[in-house]
Amino acid sequence: MNKGDKVSVLDDAIDGVVVDIKGADITIETTDGFNLTFKSHELIKIGESKMNISFNKAQVIGEKEIAKPNYINKEKKNKKEIPVPEFDLHIEKLVKNYKSLSNYDILTRQLDTAKYHIEFAIRNRIPKIVFIHGVGEGVLKSDLDSCLLYTSPSPRDRG
Repeated sequence: MNKGDKVSVLDDAIDGVVVDIKGADITIETTDGFNLTFKSHELIKIGESKMNISFNKAQVIGEKEIAKPNYINKEKKNKKEIPVPEFDLHIEKLVKNYKSLSNYDILTRQLDTAKYHIEFAIRNRIPKIVFIHGVGEGVLKSDLDSCLLYTSPSPRDRG
């Protein structure tokens, strides 16, 4: 490889132009303008080759091709099916200035938001909703579990 060659990273969706070569270390400028350094075996020259080689979501190691795992949800969906609404309960998504809030105030705001969305889903007969919360100590998650137990309609209310 030489300076100015267009290259692609084998294990990632990164393309760029070679800007520096130091032994086996090759620095490229990505299409996003970042300078990243890779080993020569991690890059492949693209653009000027006579053969048109394309790799469809696979890693090439030697002559073996190993398919990357496909994480697409394989559950068949009806075209009329409405996607499951997701609600992010991270405090920075709920309040502009959250640094002055106490932990109690943060938890209260998150739970109030969750209760509002649960009640909305029940009123509008939305069968599933997803809450996004952090890992932390699990306080919000356990409070959400309790909240869901007390707000879910009883079997006699469903008829």
